[in-house]
Amino acid sequence: MTRPASDPPSALAFFGAAGAVTGSRFLISANGSHVLVDCGLFQGLKELRLRNWDRFPIEPHAIDAVVLTHAHLDHSGYIPALCRDGYSGRIHVTESTRDLCRVLLPDSGHLQEEEAEYANRKGYSKHAPARPLYTEDDARKALDYLTPAPFDSPIQAAPGIRAIFRYAGHILGAASILIEAGGRHPRRVLFSGDLGRPRHPILRPPAPVPDADVIVVESTYGDRHHDDVESLKLFEDAIVRTAARGGAVIIPSFAVDRTEVVLHHLKLLLAAGRIPEMPVYVDSPMALAALAIYKNRIAAHSEEVRPEVDAGAFDLPRLTEVRTVQESIALNAIAGPMIIISASGMATGGRVLHHLANRLPDNRSTVILVGYQAEGTRGRTLQSGASAVKMLGQYVPVRAEVVTVPAFSVHADQAEIIQWLKTAPRAPKACYVVHGELAAASALRNEIQRQLKWNAIVPRHLERVRLD
Repeated sequence: MTRPASDPPSALAFFGAAGAVTGSRFLISANGSHVLVDCGLFQGLKELRLRNWDRFPIEPHAIDAVVLTHAHLDHSGYIPALCRDGYSGRIHVTESTRDLCRVLLPDSGHLQEEEAEYANRKGYSKHAPARPLYTEDDARKALDYLTPAPFDSPIQAAPGIRAIFRYAGHILGAASILIEAGGRHPRRVLFSGDLGRPRHPILRPPAPVPDADVIVVESTYGDRHHDDVESLKLFEDAIVRTAARGGAVIIPSFAVDRTEVVLHHLKLLLAAGRIPEMPVYVDSPMALAALAIYKNRIAAHSEEVRPEVDAGAFDLPRLTEVRTVQESIALNAIAGPMIIISASGMATGGRVLHHLANRLPDNRSTVILVGYQAEGTRGRTLQSGASAVKMLGQYVPVRAEVVTVPAFSVHADQAEIIQWLKTAPRAPKACYVVHGELAAASALRNEIQRQLKWNAIVPRHLERVRLD
């Protein structure tokens, strides 16, 4: 039977994060409406980063609404370009996601302008002239479209499509999103977003899986298991060793949540006498702005925060907030044991590059990687044991110790994802495994099939599937 033109089939399209960790972008089409879930940047391998410059798969003005799971740039970072190129609808977010996007998006535009200017000045870009994907001004204009909504309350995202934010426990404001599409063939599609860990030290755990016909689940650590005890011991021992030899500990850290988790663990180790007291520098204006938002939410007893967390969760006796470029440069001249926490977490840009360029040749120093390092990033290069890493147009020798601490990740591991999926009241018709490198996504798909007996699929980039 031919479907009337007025009743087009509902569909889900994978515009990003399919077979890759970054570029989260999913389009729900139903009842003649189009809702984009996440609008992230591709990061890592050059072939992925180049996708940021491709024409968007649907004309921005044809999208009725955007709904964001959280503020990390691989989920939100393309918004300024989308708005600049014609999108003018609402961008539905949680309140904390709005506040964090106000920090992250302008900073992203500023860094892109800064890096393009630096590349032009130093002459190491292959493009003449190098240009940013979008500017800080583009990002600030896009902030006007952010529309906050509470958790667990349905919002009308577009005609015939509702969205509900549910706690994801990944970072402040992070949500899983349940999309309800009405019409002749109603469908409920759940997007996990980045799923947090049930034992996050600051945030409450993810909400159980609601009734859904389709589940789209992340798989960043779909092939791994976090060993918290071993990881924390690695972290402690690396700091103690580095301090004993008079070196600096450099921690490339995601500005949102990872910096808070690192500071929290440093405080616990110091209070227990497990590490020596030394100066700790947080060198990232963006991380400091995010830290202030976390402190405010804790002080306000936000429902997102564990009730036992107090206002002093991040306080250290010798903590210095490094705000200006001059203060950051001055750290290069400081010798002796110290810890520098600086963005970005995968060493793809930001001030941490200058600290790495300065400290990597020093065999007294240590780089501690406390988050996922995507393929094609400098962080992954360091993690793989490279003898040199290219940054700022030149190769820097790696003589410093490099230590990976996976337990600091705020992504659920394979067992935690499976345990979360087991809370579903019924099996979905399909479970799409996204937001992971192919090996991780395939491993999680296989485990879902083995343990849950669900129809699990790893979709392809730009693939489109029917929902009705």
